[in-house]
Amino acid sequence: MSRVRTKTVKKASRVIIEKYYTKITHDFHTNKRICDEVAIIGSKQLRNKIAGYITHLMKRIEKGPVRGISIKLQEEERERRDNYMPEISVVSPSVIGQVKVDPVTKSMLEAMVSSLTTFI
Repeated sequence: MSRVRTKTVKKASRVIIEKYYTKITHDFHTNKRICDEVAIIGSKQLRNKIAGYITHLMKRIEKGPVRGISIKLQEEERERRDNYMPEISVVSPSVIGQVKVDPVTKSMLEAMVSSLTTFI
């Protein structure tokens, strides 16, 4: 069984990951040395806990975005997905003429359009 990590360990780990994401790896011993270099941590035990949690979070980050950690790479990827524009639009005039709609759906759409125009 594992132990519950304290708020201090979690917060310190998140801050270190956000600032030094490019230096951190999936290796505990490397992360331990990086924690020594970039932060002033009071005890060896606390440093090891932070390095262990950093390693754990890095493995989770590899699988997908992690709540509470904003990394520029993830933000850029999210921005790219949000601003995605397809090369051929589904609603372009050249494609609309080619779309085939069954009679029932067409009558439903016409009824919707006529009901909307009565409110305007």
